[in-house]
Amino acid sequence: MRLKVWGARGSIPAPGPETMRYGGNTSCVELTLDDGSTLILDAGTGIRNLGLALPRVERPIHILLTHLHMDHIQGLMFFAPAFRPESEIIIWGPASPEASLRDRIARYISAPLAPVEVRELPSHVSFREAEPLEWEIGSARIRAQSVNHRGPTLGYRIEADDISLCYIPDHEPGLGAPLAELDDDWISGFDLAREASLLIHDCQYTDKEYQAHLGWGHCPLSDALNFGHRVSAERLLLFHHDPLHTDDFLDSFSGDVCTTWSELGGRAEQVELATERREVVLSARAPVAQA
Repeated sequence: MRLKVWGARGSIPAPGPETMRYGGNTSCVELTLDDGSTLILDAGTGIRNLGLALPRVERPIHILLTHLHMDHIQGLMFFAPAFRPESEIIIWGPASPEASLRDRIARYISAPLAPVEVRELPSHVSFREAEPLEWEIGSARIRAQSVNHRGPTLGYRIEADDISLCYIPDHEPGLGAPLAELDDDWISGFDLAREASLLIHDCQYTDKEYQAHLGWGHCPLSDALNFGHRVSAERLLLFHHDPLHTDDFLDSFSGDVCTTWSELGGRAEQVELATERREVVLSARAPVAQA
């Protein structure tokens, strides 16, 4: 299983010389399975560059949306395969009693926000509401689960080839309560992320910043690391960087990450901040020999 980060920024694109190293594009991760299947996690502005790099393939393209905030769907209108007649695109996302997934996305891909409408796209696009389903794509088993964030929001767990990836980019797991004071059953997303080979998780705020953003649906550093530690994730990729956090700020922030993670008993190589165009290869751990 291979993944590539095409956008790790949160809330709004933040391009500029001060964000070049970590990147300014919003949430988008490409996942390639060993059988050649491609999954795309969220369609923030990072999906534009992904679409330009994606080869023309006969397989369907699956886009798994965690939720429909603009920073997670803004790139859909600029995704090159959507304008190729031979493309088949399947968009998964959260259900809502208010309207279908297709109709909610069509509010963005329509006037006055876009020059074309969903029905005018030349590709074959279909929409499927994911929660509370488990389903298969290629060699992968996918599970979607509601998590704490503003509006209907999903986290995803993808299991294939003895590897598990959990993707929860927008998340407030304790909703203001310190995770150390909560039982596992009261922590949002706990079962979804348990013992993941790689956990990609929200870490938008410093602990100090979080005090002014309680209930906004995002995670402070201490909660992100405590969550990763509590679920026993093998590796942790911290995601959804605040648009005000420059490269220099994030470099300094990474020092706090390593210190706090070490205090929890983790190893430095297990945790890092997500950076745009970062590629990660996930391999199954060799079984432990029994004495």
